[in-house]
Amino acid sequence: MQLRRFGWSALVLAVLGLPAFYVLTIPSTLSPDALKPRSPDLANGEIMFSIGGCASCHATPKQEDRLKLGGGLELSSPFGSFKVPNISPDPKAGIGDWTELQFANAMLRGVGRNNEHLYPSFPFTSYQRMSLDDVRDLYAFLRSLPPVATPSEPHRLAFPFNIRRTLGVWKLLFVDGRAFAPDPGKAAAHNRGAYLVEGPGHCGECHSARNRLGGIMPETRFAGGPDPGGKGGWVPNITPHADGLAAWSAKDMEFFLQTGLAPDGYAVASEMADVILNTSKLSPADRAAMAAYLTALPPRPGKKPSK
Repeated sequence: MQLRRFGWSALVLAVLGLPAFYVLTIPSTLSPDALKPRSPDLANGEIMFSIGGCASCHATPKQEDRLKLGGGLELSSPFGSFKVPNISPDPKAGIGDWTELQFANAMLRGVGRNNEHLYPSFPFTSYQRMSLDDVRDLYAFLRSLPPVATPSEPHRLAFPFNIRRTLGVWKLLFVDGRAFAPDPGKAAAHNRGAYLVEGPGHCGECHSARNRLGGIMPETRFAGGPDPGGKGGWVPNITPHADGLAAWSAKDMEFFLQTGLAPDGYAVASEMADVILNTSKLSPADRAAMAAYLTALPPRPGKKPSK
């Protein structure tokens, strides 16, 4: 009798909970009238392409042309393997048939062309801070690149991570949908650096520790943590703490963003070398702005564990 009552109670809760789950996980998208008529700025779109690291993930592996965005890179994670999609302007394999609004929804809301939730392996959690105009300029720049006909490959995720609808709950926990707001008490260069670092540059996505659900823990932001790819490595602390970059000046950071050389002469490698390839394409003013912001971050402890 008790088992039967438990079964009916569970069924009632499930029936009542399903509508709530459906409503709470409806993808949030931009209003169609959010895109006012404007002429795109391709030069600015190229800046967003560089700081956004688009080529680092989306360029087809094992080919030298970083503007051929056929995808195919595999990103490992504790939740499974994500296959980076084709974002070239190819109308079938890429995003050539995407509207500007669909692209903006992907960048700012993490919602795909077919109104599906996108996985946060695509860092819309940072891109949401971008201005709509910058996103529109990036869209225009991407459409100027060569199309690549390589189809995107599906992700390889186990249950329940392969159910996209559950990402609606994840977004309620870790996505606030707020655009970047400059600090009126800071200089324009500081705010520009904050925008580039926190928004399109998405530096915190790698240089922060995450909880078991894959959300960044705010108290560890920029203080380093385990490699999000689950390879056993450690991403360094980049705050001005003794565990991080306390000895670096803004000029040191600026030089590093241009050359990849640390003050002690160490040259970065692997994924960070690719980041430097992107930041080296920025203007000196933008690198100086990023350096000003990064060296003014709140110092947070985050020491690499000893073996």
